Order: sequence, then C-alpha cells, then structure tokens
Amino acid sequence: MRVDIVTKEYPPEIYGGAGVHVTELVAALRPSIQVQVRAFGAARDAADTTSYGVPAELATANGAIQTLGVDLEIVGDIAGADVVHSHTWYANFAGHLASLLHGIPHIVTAHSLEPLRPWKAEQLGGGYAVSSYIEKTAYEGAAAVVAVSEGMRRDILRSYPSLDPAKVRVIYNGIDVESWRPREDAPLLEHYGIDPGKPSVVFVGRITRQKGLPYFLRAAALLPAEVQIVLCAGAPDTPAILAEVTDLVRDLQRRRSGVVWIDDFLQRDQLRALLTAATTFVCPSVYEPLGIVNLEAMACGAAVVGTATGGIPEVVVDGVTGRLVPIEQVQDGTGTPTDPDKFVADLAAVLAEVLADPERARAYGAAGRERATTEFSWAAIAEATAALYREVTGN
Repeated sequence: MRVDIVTKEYPPEIYGGAGVHVTELVAALRPSIQVQVRAFGAARDAADTTSYGVPAELATANGAIQTLGVDLEIVGDIAGADVVHSHTWYANFAGHLASLLHGIPHIVTAHSLEPLRPWKAEQLGGGYAVSSYIEKTAYEGAAAVVAVSEGMRRDILRSYPSLDPAKVRVIYNGIDVESWRPREDAPLLEHYGIDPGKPSVVFVGRITRQKGLPYFLRAAALLPAEVQIVLCAGAPDTPAILAEVTDLVRDLQRRRSGVVWIDDFLQRDQLRALLTAATTFVCPSVYEPLGIVNLEAMACGAAVVGTATGGIPEVVVDGVTGRLVPIEQVQDGTGTPTDPDKFVADLAAVLAEVLADPERARAYGAAGRERATTEFSWAAIAEATAALYREVTGN
C-alpha cells in the first residue's frame, strides 16, 4: 500500500502542532507502509519527500490563493497512491482533488477547524472565506475524518452537521517520550536570565488568538512578585495581535522583574530545558483540539495548568498531572470567555495555587510524564491510522 501524505508543515519548516504530528506519524508509519510526503516549502533532501513552492505567477496573490496554487502542483503527483491523507485546510484541496482525479479515498486529519477560528479573517482577509469553503468541501467529500480528540470530534460534527458521524474517528495526537524527556541546562537558563531557584511559569506557543496569550499576560500581573514569567512566543498571525502582546509584555516588564520573552526559534533540546526547569507550564488556550505542547511539557516532567476547553481535559487530568481552569465561552466560534475578567482571575488563582506548592507541582510533573508515556505512544497511533487506511481501501 502506498499512502501520500500532504502537509503544509514538514521538517525543517515546522511552526505548530500539525507539523509535529505529521513528522512523528510519518516516522512511525514508514516501517510498515510506503509513505510519500508531499510538503509545502523549499526543497528537502529527505527520502520519499517532495517539496512544492508557490507558483511564480501567484507571488503577489492572496495567501489562500497561493495555497491553492501549491495544491494544484501536488495533485498530479499523487497518481499511483492507494490513499491520500491531508493535514489542515492548506493541504485539503490537494487531497480532495486527488481523490476525485485518481479515484482513491481521501482521509483528512482535523487539527483545527475554520468555523472555530473566525479571527483568521484578520490574517487572510477574503481568503478566510476561501479556506472555509475548501475545508467544508474536503471534509464532506472525505472517506474518513480523523479527530485528534473526542472534543474535536464533537466540534467537527457541530461545524459540519451533514457529515456521517460514523466517518469521524478519534485518533489522538502523540508524543515521542524519548525525544521529549527532562533535560537540565544551567547555562541556557543563565543565558536567558532565568533563576532556577525561583518559581517559574512557562508558555510555549504561537502568537494567535486561539492560544490565549493575552489572557495569561493579564493573569501574570496578579501572580506573586517572585514568580518568573517565561514566554517562548513567536510567529504572530497578524501585526495587530503582535502589537497587543508586545504592549502587554512591556507593561508587565515595567511592573515586575523576571519577565523573559524569547521570540526566536528554539531547538527541541532548548525547549526541553526550559520545560524541565519550570514549576509549571501554562496553556491558556481558548481553542485547542488537543494540544501537543501539553504532552511535550508533561513528557519533560512539568506540571500543566490548562484551560478546560477542547481536547485539553483529555490530556491534562485535573489534580493528577496538573490543574484545569474552568471557562465559559461565547458560542460564536471565537472561544472568547463570556466573562474575560473572571477567566483571568481564575487562571491566576490556579497558577498561584500550583506555584505555592513546588512538591505537589513536581508530583504533577511525574504523573504527567507517566501518562504521556503510557497513553500517547506514536506506535499505537500509527497502528490505528494504518488500520483506517486498510478499512477505506478495502485492503
């Protein structure tokens, strides 16, 4: 069986959880299945991997139209595959058209949903209507849709009610606990001005509405003065949200010491060291299908404080591997808290509770690593995915 996986992100061009997922899934599948990767971006040297750039004629086009141009470059090369598997709306158009053109089943893995990210209109303009159309068409035409959590499955069926529920399967994201494990690096902490003797909260994520960074920054202002705030945050969606976050960080730095903002790309070993040194990791997302970053933090032995939304409660066990922060959300697709001030206050209170008891935080971290190891292995995820390939192809 040959499977063609289509993805916007693939090493070395990875900026989010979808790219991590595809990278690990491909590695776990290849011992038993022939996998061809078709990825956006610059040429790569990896075997069985082909890269596709934006056609020169579309260099000045809207970003969504550039994406469709790349997809069209990919479609013809999928000839000969038994199944095509696309990840995110960027790749969905190629998967959908390849299914029609070559008469093969198309599987979609849902890492996020356009109807639940209306703020993307800030980034894509009219292209958001295009991306929404592509996603809807691909999902409704797919042989199967993979949800990365039960919460994500509910969101898919709510967003696309014409889908046959039997076609929507849950296969969790995973974590490589050998690559993500505790690592101490005192010189790195010193380089960034982080004191290992003081409590710290670490945030890792893109600067996008769904990650809830502005809420965390407001909550951070309510934490005890000795708590260090470590932000590994970059790749802003828009200039507007970058400006908002910049203002909040600068204001926080004026009020207190120990606010570290790392906006350059960090290697895995560097992130491991920051997570290992953290008293707690924070995931203040208002929309999160699962959150691979929570698994990464858990695998590094960090306690996790996360919002009780989306798939996060399926990863973080409240009172065992960390704490969950309650949230009531506006039902307009934005995930906005109905009472932002209450959410900020609750987030600050839960963080303060975990930070005040380092021994308990260490116990959360140990339990988190154990859970990541036993419940989210890539070998099991690859086998479930391969079984779905066999099902849709009849092989």
